Amino acid sequence: MNASRSQAADEQAALRRVATLAACGARPEEVFAAVAAEAGKLLSADATGVFRYDLDGMTSCVGAWASASVAPPFTVGAGFRLGGHNTLTLISQTGRSARVEQAEPASGDITRVGRQLGFGPVAGAPITVDGRLWGALVAMSGDGKTLPRTTEGRLARFTELAAITIASTQAGMALSSFADEQAALRRVAMLAARGAPPEEVFLAVSAEAQRLLSADITCIARFEPDGLSTSVGGWTPTGPSPIDWSVRLGGKNIQTLVYQTGQPARLDSMDDASGEAAVIARRHGFRSVVGAPISVEGRLWGVMIVISLSPEPWPPDTEARLDGFTGLAAITIADAQARTQLRDFAAEQAALRRMATLVARGAPPADVFTAVAEEAGRLLQADYTIMTRYDPEGQSTVMGSWAAVGGPGHPLPPGHRLNLEGRNLQTLVLRTRQPARLGDYSTVTGEIGTITQEWGVRSSVGAPVWVEGQLWGVISALSASKPLPPGTEGRLAEFTELAATALANAEAQAALTASRARMVAAADQARRRVERDLHDGAQQRLVSLALRLRAEQAALPPEAGEVAERLDAAVKAAVGLQEELREISHGLYPAVLTESGLRPALRGLARRSKVPVSVNVQVRERLAEPVEAAAYYAVSEALGNVARHAGASQVVVEATATDGVLRVVVRDDGCGGADFSGGSGLTEVRDRVEAFGGRVSLASPRGAGTTLEITLPL
Repeated sequence: MNASRSQAADEQAALRRVATLAACGARPEEVFAAVAAEAGKLLSADATGVFRYDLDGMTSCVGAWASASVAPPFTVGAGFRLGGHNTLTLISQTGRSARVEQAEPASGDITRVGRQLGFGPVAGAPITVDGRLWGALVAMSGDGKTLPRTTEGRLARFTELAAITIASTQAGMALSSFADEQAALRRVAMLAARGAPPEEVFLAVSAEAQRLLSADITCIARFEPDGLSTSVGGWTPTGPSPIDWSVRLGGKNIQTLVYQTGQPARLDSMDDASGEAAVIARRHGFRSVVGAPISVEGRLWGVMIVISLSPEPWPPDTEARLDGFTGLAAITIADAQARTQLRDFAAEQAALRRMATLVARGAPPADVFTAVAEEAGRLLQADYTIMTRYDPEGQSTVMGSWAAVGGPGHPLPPGHRLNLEGRNLQTLVLRTRQPARLGDYSTVTGEIGTITQEWGVRSSVGAPVWVEGQLWGVISALSASKPLPPGTEGRLAEFTELAATALANAEAQAALTASRARMVAAADQARRRVERDLHDGAQQRLVSLALRLRAEQAALPPEAGEVAERLDAAVKAAVGLQEELREISHGLYPAVLTESGLRPALRGLARRSKVPVSVNVQVRERLAEPVEAAAYYAVSEALGNVARHAGASQVVVEATATDGVLRVVVRDDGCGGADFSGGSGLTEVRDRVEAFGGRVSLASPRGAGTTLEITLPL
């Protein structure tokens, strides 16, 4: 009787100590450790453990104690799979106390651990919380020792009383975990509500998951349509994760397991992991990895991953905790994803509007192609973009290119020819007629491969350009600073498809400009030939005829006065006809333009003008014949209009050649009022200038003179 009273008093004292510890706000792991220690001392056991049953057929140790004479058999956080013949499995199956003696054919995970450490019999009692079997308290004795037959009863009595404290502690754990999750979700939601960029939201979600689960590393990865998993955010205790976990799905790894099952998954070891993700995991020393699916609008969008670098595996409830947090955070993730798509769409539409406006304004095709390259580069955050056209003779022509500021490369000039040879994006797209990617530039060959290797390019993607159903060329986006994200091929292909209309219009305009230029050049060539024929033929014969008539006139006798007068009149007529032919030939194509260039030709026009003309030509070198001819005829027509219609007292002609453009200005102080619809030769001037890709502007307010400005690309 006294012994029973002493045991009861000891039990009550132990329970008071545990309850006081819980009431003082001790951490749950401290309370569970205290329960195990008090039970072990009460029963004079060698080791005790508090175990919680989990939903996935596992049991995890949440509190442990061992006497100084034995090696501890349990580690807090260790998990054991239920099954076999052992105390924990028997309690989970029956809900009653159980004992397994050393001599019995025991089996299962926990039995194997006990035998390895030299432990013998094991007794245990269930722990019930809120009417549900929550776990078990077990006591173990060293090898060769026995546990008293009263051990199960004493354990049951102690656990029944300790269950109140355990339930309170468990409720506090759940409440604390729930409060932490809600606070984390509020912080993320407020960040999204303030309009933070999607990248910042993804980082915040991964940071909150890292803090909630005390992970070493967290990662959010998005599943792409092309079988890739793209890292969109990651966090460590010190800040954003530097690991780019963008991989191709396949093998045995967390991303692939979650993608295939749509369920949470765990890997407690990387020993049998495989695939690209496993290579990264081993490189960075990952030990235990847990992942939970992220669903957006009912579709599997990606995976939330928590990583431990510790040898100890994640607690058994980690999948459930991570899945619960991820499910609640999915709303914010969906909002961020929607804003990402909206931002990308808006950026693409703005880029397309700028290109369409450029085409509508009649910008030179080279400007349009360069603008397309620049818009693609900025959209994809590439370091370089190049647009090339495939040519029939096994070459490609650079139509436009762009380089980000600060990169080692530079834009290739329009018109630069490249040989289609070797292994590079141009040849890959030409052969497959599909978008392509190059990630290993050590294997790139050919002329374009050599250029991009010199620039230090690390990765590139290319998309074919189709114009009127025909493969026209390729747009390439290249990066020297970092690999281009998975999915870039698709974005570039979509942008190229949308931009094809602008490209087709620019190409048609280029073809029309080239055709008009050929027609004008052919007409100039014909005029030059007529001028030469007049100079070398009719004019020379008229000169010879006038000389012969002068000779005949000189040979006449003095008395043939009437005949001499008629010959003199014929000589004057021949000379007059010669002057008229000279003026006609000058109008066709002035020889001085061919022989001496633009400066002497414009000065010749000024000398023949009826209105005083001041000429200032800042052109040091000879220009292309079509450019000089277009400028000459524009000035000739302008001076003719001034003489006929302006009533001006003076005219100024200026010509400068800078930045690849010839700029010619004709300015008078006449009455103004000139326009292109007046039936004058100004329309012909505009047609000729635009035929060579130039522009004509006219400012002629009434009473304030006229200014005609011409720009021609050199």
